[in-house]
Amino acid sequence: MKVRYQADADLNQKIVAATLRLEPRVDFRTADAAGLQGVDDLGVLDVASRDRRILVSHDKSTMPDNFAQFIETNECPGVLIVPRGLKLSDVAEELVMIWEASEDSEWVNIITYIPL
Repeated sequence: MKVRYQADADLNQKIVAATLRLEPRVDFRTADAAGLQGVDDLGVLDVASRDRRILVSHDKSTMPDNFAQFIETNECPGVLIVPRGLKLSDVAEELVMIWEASEDSEWVNIITYIPL
C-alpha cells in the first residue's frame, strides 16, 4: 500500500502544504484534521497506527522514547522526525521521494530522521 502521512501537532504546517504543492496525490493529513491538538505522544502514535499513517513530527525530544514504548505492545507505521530549520522544499522533496519509492510496509516500527 502507498505511504500515507500524518502530521503531528508540532509540525510546521507549511511542510504539509509544500509537499502537497509538489505532489498533490500524496495523502498527508493535518493534525487538525485528525483532532491531534493537545493529544500526548502515545495518543498521536495510536491515531497514526490505527489509520496506517507514518507520523511526521519535529519532536525529537520526547517522540523517540514514546515511540520505543509504543512499539513494545503495538505496531506503528513509522515515524519521520524533521529537524527544525531545514528548507521546506528539501523536506517536501524528501517526503515525496519516500512516497514514490516505498510502500508503507517498509516503514513499520521504524523511526528515522529526514534527510534520510
